[in-house]
Amino acid sequence: MTTKGTTGRVVRVEKETWDAYAEACAAKGLSRAADLRVYINREIAAHKRRLREASSD
Repeated sequence: MTTKGTTGRVVRVEKETWDAYAEACAAKGLSRAADLRVYINREIAAHKRRLREASSD
């Protein structure tokens, strides 16, 4: 358990990529974890939207 109450996950990413990602996220004012949560939630919403559209055809 992390300090924010969420379960930690392991993601394998090259160090160079992870470090560059930290810079990109910092420029947006987000932590890498927060940015990943935004991305994941966006992907889930898009998936659900596609499922709804497919079921209404």
